[in-house]
Amino acid sequence: MAVRQIVYIPDPVLRRKAHKITTFDADLKKLIDDMVETLRDAPGVGLAAPQIGLSERLVVVEYGKEDENGDEVGPKKLYAVINPEIIEASQETEMGIEGCLSVPDLVGEVERAVKIVVKAQNKQGKPIKIKAEGWLARIFQHEIDHLEGVIFTDRATRVWKPSEEEKETIKD
Repeated sequence: MAVRQIVYIPDPVLRRKAHKITTFDADLKKLIDDMVETLRDAPGVGLAAPQIGLSERLVVVEYGKEDENGDEVGPKKLYAVINPEIIEASQETEMGIEGCLSVPDLVGEVERAVKIVVKAQNKQGKPIKIKAEGWLARIFQHEIDHLEGVIFTDRATRVWKPSEEEKETIKD
């Protein structure tokens, strides 16, 4: 495993629609391992392949359950999803503050669906579905946006440079 270099705006790979993955082999498994290590090193809660310079439809997310205050509790769960698409999204939305590993020093308020269902493939190429709500749903929406060349600042109602105090509470 290796930590990969995270790319930042305005790198053009972040604005490209990522290519579908069709080969599920040892190279893909190594890429997933590298992305997980990169995510943990950053540290963050989600990472899309374009964020390490690869225009491929691959996302890794690592996040735990939340308590009633929205704080992580219990062990984190790791997701590695290939070719993800959101197939259901709740009508109910909520605003939340997002940051991004590829957009350092900025955060923004973004409206997202509260619940989603993601259809994807696992690292063996088998179909999977993930039901997500709350911050986990927000993370998946943010990362899948990266695969479409969309950055959170494109969806934000306002963007600002966070204070040191705010940085501690924002999930990248």
